[in-house]
Amino acid sequence: MGWLSRLRSKLRILYHSQQPAALRFQATILVVDLAIIAFFIASPLLRGREYFLWIDYSIATLVFIELCARALATNDIPRWIRQLPVVIDIFILITLLAPTWLFNLGFLRILRLWTLSKSPLIWRPLSKRGLDGYKETIQAVINLLVFIFVVTGFVYTAFVGEKSGISGYVDALYFTVTAMTTTGFGDLTLPGTFGKLVSIVIMIMGISLFVRLAQLIFRPAKVHFPCPQCGLTKHEPDAVHCKACGHLLNIPDEGHGL
Repeated sequence: MGWLSRLRSKLRILYHSQQPAALRFQATILVVDLAIIAFFIASPLLRGREYFLWIDYSIATLVFIELCARALATNDIPRWIRQLPVVIDIFILITLLAPTWLFNLGFLRILRLWTLSKSPLIWRPLSKRGLDGYKETIQAVINLLVFIFVVTGFVYTAFVGEKSGISGYVDALYFTVTAMTTTGFGDLTLPGTFGKLVSIVIMIMGISLFVRLAQLIFRPAKVHFPCPQCGLTKHEPDAVHCKACGHLLNIPDEGHGL
């Protein structure tokens, strides 16, 4: 099994190292993942085309290979496979392998964007360029996008053809955005008690995500500097003392705004 040990060692370097070859590999994986996510977003519009299943099964193959590679690159596979992002990726793989049987759950594939946001593939380039301070804002944008497209897919799957007036994916997206921003033009509504409950959930969760994103955009960026006394890592840009323990800080000037 020496070849397997060598393969696992090579994959660990590719996934976790900062060597130039590893960084190129990680950038390639990131680009492929973003292309897959774009396909997931466009799936409701492409479904029914003669080439849809070919793309679907091709992506299933890529996701399977990438999952196997990530599993081999980890030191503890049983622990790795129990992590929520991995469980979601396995579920997405199942929907790709059975696109006809699991048609009504296909909208959950966009959760791949959320699992990608938990990967260091996104954050390492930002950290390398000193942009750690924007991590929370980017994560909030990703969470909002995931929510919008998951809800849009659910509304499209559950209510298309009903008395809601939703006749296509764009209508579902339009309803989701108007509901979560509480605009409520009234031209599209979800019928019945269940539809009203869904609308309430969309409004409450949507406005909460919007408020969270606005707070991160408009409030001053935190400085990332571990307090020597208590270990608190986030401070105001002009902080002189740690707000948790009062210890005198010595934050370098170049750390401001990061």
